[in-house]
Amino acid sequence: MKIINGLVFHEDKGFTRETLYTEGGRFSLSSSEDTILDAENCYVIPGLVDIHFHGCAGHDFSDASPDGLDAMAAYQISQGVTSICPASMTLAPETLQDICRCTSDFSRKDNIGISRLVGINLEGPFISNAKRGAQNPDYIRQADFALLGQLQECAGGLVKLVTLAPETPGALDFIRQAKQSDLRDISISIGHTQSDYDTAMEAFGCGADHVTHLFNAMPAFTHRAPGVIGAAFDSPGCFVEIICDGIHIDPSVIRAAFAMFGNKRIVLISDSMRATGLSDGSYTLGGLNVQVNGSLATLEDGTLAGSVTTLLDCMRRAVSMGIPLESAVQCATINPARSIHIDSNYGSLEVGKAADFVLLDKDLRLIGVYKDGKLVTRH
Repeated sequence: MKIINGLVFHEDKGFTRETLYTEGGRFSLSSSEDTILDAENCYVIPGLVDIHFHGCAGHDFSDASPDGLDAMAAYQISQGVTSICPASMTLAPETLQDICRCTSDFSRKDNIGISRLVGINLEGPFISNAKRGAQNPDYIRQADFALLGQLQECAGGLVKLVTLAPETPGALDFIRQAKQSDLRDISISIGHTQSDYDTAMEAFGCGADHVTHLFNAMPAFTHRAPGVIGAAFDSPGCFVEIICDGIHIDPSVIRAAFAMFGNKRIVLISDSMRATGLSDGSYTLGGLNVQVNGSLATLEDGTLAGSVTTLLDCMRRAVSMGIPLESAVQCATINPARSIHIDSNYGSLEVGKAADFVLLDKDLRLIGVYKDGKLVTRH
């Protein structure tokens, strides 16, 4: 395929008018294929990569349902997300094993026309009860390296991220063990935590390199107690997730976070739950009851329970808050891919990578989604 007349995104130079080529499902220097795609008046950006969402279209990743995975992957690609790393919740080990097995089986099936499943995000169960948020307290447990190994075996190597609270018993040893083992490529993310600055810095020193939904489910960043947020800032190799749905974080704090961390370290996530794409009403998340009203999803006690916003909408909302489009695109594409070590194949429009790309008009409305160089959906 030859893609002409579009404004093409590259992280090192922003948007430039250039011609792209695909050959055999990958970006290439030239193409023997006859297809020409005229992208006049469109932005051409990489397919989005969502590394932290729980569900959408009426389904939840924690249901461990092949049909549910298929429906979620179909919905995600219709919204411009070509690669997904769905997140589990704090659940019983047996349930987490079922989720991992189901995902491993699903990943081996034909995924034509739906988002590519690139990993599993274990958001728990090694978290702080005091900062559990919408996680089920009945299944919180201490960091357990043996359990992580069992889950990775069930997942066939698909576990890419695991969240833990570093102040809990055994957490720092867990990180050290993971980084000195065959599981070293799993990113350790600090989250759902009461950690202070010093403990968080020790965790990053041991090998943690990620923060789960920055600002949410952790102590505030204050001038005498900078906590996890300050420690993350002082750890240059650390990626930080942000839920930019207009609910979880105030726009001023979004702008401050970009000023602090820059556009190379922020990972936009949707943190979406099963109600995403559906109407208001009563739903569940990780077995807990959730009420959805507009953009707000809460437990019965008012605790925020994920979002009902797509990653593309989070990217658009970041732009509406004053974040440059180039930065927002980077944080929804190559940054998440890098954070889970899949950037050699996905996340940018570089020669040799999978030809996953999205067309947006000048108002950031979705025009078309392409995966492996083939049109999946056109709006």
